[in-house]
Amino acid sequence: MRILIAGAAGFIGSHLSEGLLRAGHQVVGVDNFVTGRRENLADLLGSPGFTFLEHDVAEPLPVEEPLDAIYHLASPASPNDYLKYPIETLRVGSEGTRNLLEASLAHGARFLLASTSECYGDPLEHPQRETYWGNVNPVGPRSCYDEAKRYAEALTMAYFRRHGLRTNIARIFNTYGPRMKLDDGRVVPQFIDLALRSLPLTVYGDGRQTRSFCYISDLVEGLTRLASSDERYPVNLGNPVEVTILEFANRILELTGGRSTIEYRPLPEDDPKRRKPDIDKARRVLGWQPEVSLDDGLRQTIRFFQGLTP
Repeated sequence: MRILIAGAAGFIGSHLSEGLLRAGHQVVGVDNFVTGRRENLADLLGSPGFTFLEHDVAEPLPVEEPLDAIYHLASPASPNDYLKYPIETLRVGSEGTRNLLEASLAHGARFLLASTSECYGDPLEHPQRETYWGNVNPVGPRSCYDEAKRYAEALTMAYFRRHGLRTNIARIFNTYGPRMKLDDGRVVPQFIDLALRSLPLTVYGDGRQTRSFCYISDLVEGLTRLASSDERYPVNLGNPVEVTILEFANRILELTGGRSTIEYRPLPEDDPKRRKPDIDKARRVLGWQPEVSLDDGLRQTIRFFQGLTP
């Protein structure tokens, strides 16, 4: 297949591109480098079957060659990034999604939207199932990302219902692995970076809020299975093993051998208290569940960051 990856220079997009190339597909990578990084494409640019277009998908897509599938991963995804680029985040979720859906229609290509667990907001249901409508603050500081993704989901479903477009929606929970940015702002790179430099680890609130962490290779497998499925409604992709942030901080210190202390600060506005996916649907429909343990995934991620940290 000839597959377009929007957001190919991002953390997930670059790993997905690699996986599709290994599977024998041709990949057209698209990115405008607002948050994606050129170094993530270093190995891809020399690969047979990979071509790259520097382009903002919020503008119409200038691709005339045939496409069989489009994966829409283009968006700032970390709080640091989408708080810095709120308007760009809203544009890529709205105009960008429509442009990519229109391209799918024009090419007769299947379409996969990379949505997010942030659609559930600060959830009142635990664990979160795809049928849960969420608890989102539509005007809070995180709303530029939450509402962009919720709108993108609604638009994707509208194209499926109006045009019969073959669509899939993945609600991605916390994913980690090599190529995350040190200044990402998310807990995995932040804690590893601080621990490797023996600096205090910042824990917000009392540290009892929870997250569930999925290793990147497991997510890529889930995305490719979903894109081949007939499921049109959202599917959670994440690891259901839930840990508190304080437990996670101590695990990072143990795996890095770090001597950092832990500092406590007030919880940010609208920060979710608990986050854990119900993946029964993914198990049933895709035959998918995560295989990489948290410790194994963290060891691989730590080795990557050890090459970046002075």
